[in-house]
Amino acid sequence: MTPIRRGTRSGQSRIIIATACIFAAIATPSRALAQHVVLVVNGEIITDYDIEQRAKFDTLANHKTPSRQDVIEELIDDKLKVQIARRYKLDITDADVESSYADMARRMHLTPDQLTQTLAHDGIDAKTLKARVRADLSWQYIIRGKFQSSLQISEKSVLDEIATEKKSDGGDVGYDYTLRPILFVVPRGNTALQESRRKDAEALRSRFSTCDTGLLFARALRDVVIREPITKNSSELVPALRQILDKTEVGHLTPPETTQQGIELFALCEKKETKAETPEKRQAREKLFSERFEAKAKSYLRELRRQAMIERK
Repeated sequence: MTPIRRGTRSGQSRIIIATACIFAAIATPSRALAQHVVLVVNGEIITDYDIEQRAKFDTLANHKTPSRQDVIEELIDDKLKVQIARRYKLDITDADVESSYADMARRMHLTPDQLTQTLAHDGIDAKTLKARVRADLSWQYIIRGKFQSSLQISEKSVLDEIATEKKSDGGDVGYDYTLRPILFVVPRGNTALQESRRKDAEALRSRFSTCDTGLLFARALRDVVIREPITKNSSELVPALRQILDKTEVGHLTPPETTQQGIELFALCEKKETKAETPEKRQAREKLFSERFEAKAKSYLRELRRQAMIERK
């Protein structure tokens, strides 16, 4: 008689359950696996789902529905950009992507979770945007690194560009501003106190005539924070802020603004003229860099496409 081994029945049960799980997994493939493969770019696939998702995102971002072929070409480019970065050992980490994603959300006055929810509302997986972010980051590093010397913009090129555009005669003046941020603290959500603190800020502004005496007086006020001085060149400021500072006399305060921390003003403590950098020069330099970057990027992408193995299914 064959001896009965203890635990055999329970062992057989576990085998049956495991087998059932395997067959269930095979019978219900994931959405990604179920997608039809449209292209293979150097061994990496692009599916119908990828195309559908990118099309939805492009429509949302550009308020215009792209053609299917345009979306396909865009996805091919993104694959090539990430692949070449990998070949050059450029490690674009998930943390890098998440940081850029958070920056995008912040510029839209959203949290990352809120941006993800906004995309989901339009049927867009956040991974679609993050894949594009990864490709853009990879491409920026590649082009800046590979063509670094040819992307340098000389002072002569900047002045020639200004003269060509007839923006000025090359003698434009910029300014270095020394500012002291002054914050009237308001707890978040306390709108009643916010209005009261704005009146306090206006009162300080009306009697603020020099930084030396004005800052001493501000320090004596309750729940007021005076931050360390900051220096900004006029070329670094948006036009609206430059106009505000141009209208503010040295030793006086800018109009109060509402921030997340409270009511903030800036004391203009010093304003120095400089020709080293002006808004016109900065604009010309950025234009020249952008033109050179785009030219190098397009040329290099054409080269990568010629070398790529692109199979259409």
